[in-house]
Amino acid sequence: MELKEIYASRAQDYERLVAREDFEGNILKALQDIRALAELDVVELGAGTGRLTCLLAPLVRSIRAFDASDHMLAVAREKLAAGNWRNWQAEVAVHAALPVADATADLVIAGWSLVYSAIWAAGDWQTELGQTLAEIKRVLRPGGTIIVLETMGTGSESPQPPADLRDYFGFLKQRGFQTRWIRTDYQFKDLAEAHQLAEFFFGAAMLPNIVVAGAPKLPECTGIWWLTV
Repeated sequence: MELKEIYASRAQDYERLVAREDFEGNILKALQDIRALAELDVVELGAGTGRLTCLLAPLVRSIRAFDASDHMLAVAREKLAAGNWRNWQAEVAVHAALPVADATADLVIAGWSLVYSAIWAAGDWQTELGQTLAEIKRVLRPGGTIIVLETMGTGSESPQPPADLRDYFGFLKQRGFQTRWIRTDYQFKDLAEAHQLAEFFFGAAMLPNIVVAGAPKLPECTGIWWLTV
């Protein structure tokens, strides 16, 4: 299934998958290592169903979550409301045109979403990605931080960067981003769920990578890039 179709019409299935991701809680630990989150005003790009939004909302002063798909944001809003947090907004917007005033955010975070400024670019991807980075810097206060999370390989216990993303990763390095990687393995309740959710998003070719000893797991590596402006 095409990713655009998933993001437009399969938000609940997508949420079931990402709810199983990073069962060891490595993402939040890594984010806190990069920038203490307490009392920050945060802007999130490509928030989707609120995977990172709900992780950050209990810790930060405010979070404004944006995504191009209102279908995905509907799930995020439900989760945020259920959490009884009052410090959030979830709105439709594209990366390069954020409805945010200049210099009002301490942190801009994009989880598995900035890449689409490159791979779905209508024109030259470097130009479009550069415009997005300029927009991010516009909304950041001096000393603000950009954090980007992207896949470094699902089904792998060590980083296996997708070949079609290497130029994109190189672009971030050229722009001064630091980087590290973490494990964000999925853990499923049973093998049937593991097969269903992994095949839904990654395709049948991913199924042999599921580790069946104990609770079924699917290894995954995630890269984190960050830059202080």
